[in-house]
Amino acid sequence: MNGRVDCLVTEEEINLTRGPSGLGFNIVGGTDQQYVSNDSGIYVSRIKENGAAALDGRLQEGDKILSVNGQDLKNLLHQDAVNLFRNAGYAVSLRVQHRLLVVGGSFGLREFSQIRYDAVKIKIDPELEKKLKMNQVSLESEYEKIKDSAFDDWKNIRGPRPWEDPDLLQGRNPEILKTKTA
Repeated sequence: MNGRVDCLVTEEEINLTRGPSGLGFNIVGGTDQQYVSNDSGIYVSRIKENGAAALDGRLQEGDKILSVNGQDLKNLLHQDAVNLFRNAGYAVSLRVQHRLLVVGGSFGLREFSQIRYDAVKIKIDPELEKKLKMNQVSLESEYEKIKDSAFDDWKNIRGPRPWEDPDLLQGRNPEILKTKTA
């Protein structure tokens, strides 16, 4: 996958319970207002904070919704899709397509699944979220640790430029490096 852009596509069934503000997300798309070129599908444009979708944690902005309560969303006008969501009832089942763009490097399904699992677990487990927040590091706290350091005593640890001698730059004595030890 090096040097390429790949797309990892997964599908998932997500069950949401309608809250006071609905399902907690906005949609775009439809045959009359395509969101993606040559695709009249229905996509999630925004997840509302503290809404049903945000609290569940699995639905993400950019996800394509394939069906609502088993009813296919293909070839629907935008307003027809909106009406389908509004009339879907209290407990709503969504068939969703997630897409992950991978640029260069290598990235497997296992790693993708783990990231998705971790993101969902944090939203489900408040104790884990508290632990993670306790371990957060801010730039300000790191600066406080080093602001009184004597930077003049620090050695240059950057790598050499093509025209520089790496041994001299790093403060190493090239003569010592050439001698063999028994």
